[in-house]
Amino acid sequence: MMDVRAPVEFIKGAFPNSQNIPLLDDLQRQMIGTQYKEQGQDQAIKLGNELATPLIREQRLAAWKAFTETHPDGVLYCFRGGLRSKVTQQWLKESGINYPFIEGGYKAMRTFLLEQLKVSLNTMPLVLVSGRTASGKTHFLHKLSHYIDLEGRANHRGSSFGAMITPQPSQIDFENSISIDLLKQRHTHKQAVFMEDEGRLIGQLALPHEMLKAMGEQYPLVVLQTPMEERVVIAVQDYITDLYPHYQSTHGEQAHEIFSEKILFNLSRIQKRLGGELHKTLHGQLSEALSALAHGDEEGFAQPIGTLLEKYYDPMYDYQLSKRQGRVLMQAPKEELLEWAKNYQPKKDQ
Repeated sequence: MMDVRAPVEFIKGAFPNSQNIPLLDDLQRQMIGTQYKEQGQDQAIKLGNELATPLIREQRLAAWKAFTETHPDGVLYCFRGGLRSKVTQQWLKESGINYPFIEGGYKAMRTFLLEQLKVSLNTMPLVLVSGRTASGKTHFLHKLSHYIDLEGRANHRGSSFGAMITPQPSQIDFENSISIDLLKQRHTHKQAVFMEDEGRLIGQLALPHEMLKAMGEQYPLVVLQTPMEERVVIAVQDYITDLYPHYQSTHGEQAHEIFSEKILFNLSRIQKRLGGELHKTLHGQLSEALSALAHGDEEGFAQPIGTLLEKYYDPMYDYQLSKRQGRVLMQAPKEELLEWAKNYQPKKDQ
């Protein structure tokens, strides 16, 4: 989809696979908006025509043509399917290209997705995959064909140390992606759809209220049981081995310093809950491990990560699970749970 809204609008929220090729830049949009409020629509249109110099028109058309050639079956949209869509379509038509726009624009699609999100949450047989931190829940989900990857959509691994090197999407983009994923699963699979059991926030992004409420009160869950030794290996792999090379490719010689600061800063964020002595011990152990990482040695992370799992994450998880034992369908190690999930058929009233 070709989004012809201004960049400032696109950043706040768009749709998966859409590309922003605006009719108006941010300044032009602001100028025309002010003119509309002060002088009315006719004067705003007049200003828009004045701003559309031959050079600007040529630049816009070149970008739009390139998009239509690459995506001949695509569509364009603005905020409400109004003037910007019609002007874009008209300019393209005058260049010999017929390209449809979405009636109602972004606003109509956003409203549709919010409505469908509620429908999906209330009608689909959703099952939560629970388990202690670093049990491998995301890896487990990816072995299924019928799942929703909330952390993938949030671009965050979910814990205090889960931030990725690339930024998270906007809240609106996150919600739109979830709704679209649920829609696809709703029309593709008749069996249960699995998704990871999450708290209110994944990084800086909040789960939709209806989803969080259903997770806490309604959906059944399964518990992935993973031994501590394996969980430590998974955590080191996810948070160190897989992540550090991205810092190296992005930050070059400064990668180690930036990565180390990030790890220790994340530890400081939970200092109050850890307590002074435990925080001090973990800070020292992680500092030593990070120093060794500069020489390619990751072994030092096992001890502090194991302590974090045992002393910090596990007690919190065990308390939360104790309040929902009545909804647990199955508790098992990975292979056994995977076989069960592939064959599970929900009850009709679920």
